[in-house]
Parts: sequence; C-alpha cells; structure tokens
Amino acid sequence: MISGQNLTLRACGPDDIPAIQAIYADAVLTGTASFELEPPSIAEMQARWQNITGAGYPYLVAVLDGAVAGYAYGGAYRARPAYRGNVENSVYVRKDCQHAGVGRALLEDLIARCTDRGFRQMIAVIGDSANAASIGLHRALGFDHVGTLRSVGWKHGRWLDTVLMQRALGPGDSTDFEG
Repeated sequence: MISGQNLTLRACGPDDIPAIQAIYADAVLTGTASFELEPPSIAEMQARWQNITGAGYPYLVAVLDGAVAGYAYGGAYRARPAYRGNVENSVYVRKDCQHAGVGRALLEDLIARCTDRGFRQMIAVIGDSANAASIGLHRALGFDHVGTLRSVGWKHGRWLDTVLMQRALGPGDSTDFEG
C-alpha cells in the first residue's frame, strides 16, 4: 500500500508502452535524469522494450489504482563480454506519484530479479548531481557513490553531471563468474 492506494508490480507488457512513453517524455522534456533531448515515439519505446526483454533483462511496471505509475528495467551496462555480470538500472515515476514509494518498490523488485538472474553488480548512471531523490533512493537501497563525471551533458541551458553508483548483487565479486 502506498498512500492508502493499491500498488502492484508486474512485468511490463506491450499495452503498457504508451503510458511508459508518456512518463519518459515528461522526464525528457522537463527533467535532467535523462540526457535525451527529444522524447522517443511510442514505436521507439516499443522497440527498446523488445530489445531489453529479448536480451533477458527484467522490465517492470508499477500499477497504482489501475494506472501505470512508474517503470524500471535493467539493461546491459556495456556491450563487451567482460561486462556481462553487470546490469544498469533505470527507474522513472510519473510526476504525481513521486515521493510516495513507487520508485523504491520498483528498484527493490528490480534488484531482486537481477540477483535471481545471476547478475553480480548493479550500476546506476544518474543524470544530474542535483538529483537528490534518485541519489537518496539508490543510497537507501545499498548503492555506493563511485564517481561523478562533471559537466558531461548540456541540457536546459546548463551543464549536467552524471553520478555513478554501484551495488553488489548476490555474491558480488566474492566468487568466480561463469555467466
């Protein structure tokens, strides 16, 4: 329960893509979490979802009182084979549902699903070092700040940093990886 409402987390399906596109479009146009400058179309978001899920990564939606309130997914941190034990996370929450626990619920579930799939490290690449909500959420769920790339994005008339945070999954780096 979040603010007295019913929250359900589930795998994203094709019918969720228009709501996801709307959430992401708002984040692109008004926020600094994403460094995209133009919102992708529904067709592009559908293609991205298919690529992510087709590669075996989890893609989740949070449904609050019957409507998509947010989404989260894991994806390849980098394409080279040596990085295959890592997963990069993305979490976006509809503006009217922010600060209500939706993002936390999504990220907790994503961490569990990525751990179950055998990933060893989760990387957060957070747009804007002033993004206190995202940095705080990740810190609360066990992520450590591992670096800041200064002034690497130009958006909304200013330079933005990228904050890198990392969290071990399962045995982390304490055992060999055969994946």
